[in-house]
Amino acid sequence: MAGITPSKHHETPFKRNWLVTALWVLVAVYLVYSFQAMGVSWTRFSEGLGHAGQLFERMFPPNFSRWELLLSGLAESLEIAIIASVSGIVLSLFFGLFAARNLMPDWVTVPMRGFIALCRTFHPVIIAILFVKSVGFGALAGILTLVVASIGFIAKLFAEAIEEISLKQVEAIRATGAGFVSLILFSVMPQVFSRFIGFSTYQLDSNLRNSTMVGIVGAGGLGGTLFSAFQRFDYDFVAAILITIIALIMFGEFLSNIVRRIFR
Repeated sequence: MAGITPSKHHETPFKRNWLVTALWVLVAVYLVYSFQAMGVSWTRFSEGLGHAGQLFERMFPPNFSRWELLLSGLAESLEIAIIASVSGIVLSLFFGLFAARNLMPDWVTVPMRGFIALCRTFHPVIIAILFVKSVGFGALAGILTLVVASIGFIAKLFAEAIEEISLKQVEAIRATGAGFVSLILFSVMPQVFSRFIGFSTYQLDSNLRNSTMVGIVGAGGLGGTLFSAFQRFDYDFVAAILITIIALIMFGEFLSNIVRRIFR
C-alpha cells in the first residue's frame, strides 16, 4: 500500500529467552558433573551388560523343585497385601473425609493432612525397616508398612476428590434437615465413589508388588525367599520366584479390571 515503507529489520516470531537458555545450560552442566561425580561411564555400562548375560544364563531354566517354599511365600505375600489393602482403604475413607477442606474446619484438616503427608514421606522399604525393628520380623511388619503406604496414597486422592464435588447436592441434602452421616452417604459418596474404587484397586495392585519387596528387609512375604535365594547364589530358584511374582502382579491386574467393570 502507498505510504507504508517496508521495515528493513525482520523480527523473528520466536524471541530468545536468555533466562531459559541459561537454565538449560546449567542443567546440562550439572548433568555432566553428576555423571562424572558418580563414576557413570559407558565402560561400566558395557561391562554390566556382560555380567547380566552371565546372570541370565545361570537363571535359566527356572527351578520349581522347591514349590512348597515358593507357594508358602506367595500365600504370605497375598495375605499381607489383602489385609493391608482392606485396612488401609477403610482407614483412608475416614482420613480422607477429615482432610477435605470443604467439609471440615481448618483445625481438623490441617493436622490430618500433615499426618497423610507423613505417611507418604518415606519409601515403603524404610517404613518396613522401622516396623521390623519395632514389632520384629514377620508378616505383621509388612502389613503395618503397607497400611501406612495405603493411607498416604488413597487418603490424599480421596480428600482431593471430595474437594472437587458439587456443593449443590450437599446443600440440597442439608436443606432436608439430614445429619452429617446422611450428608456423607447421600451427597458426597455418590459423587466420588467411582473414583474411590479406582484409587482402591490401584492401591491393591501396588500392595501386591510391595508385599514382595518389603520381605527383603524381613517384613514377611515372598521377598524374604527371594533375598535368601540371592544370598545362596541359587539363581535358577531366583528365576522361579521372579516368574511367580510376575504371575502375582498379573493376577492383581486381572482382579483390578474385574472390580472396575463391576463398579463402572
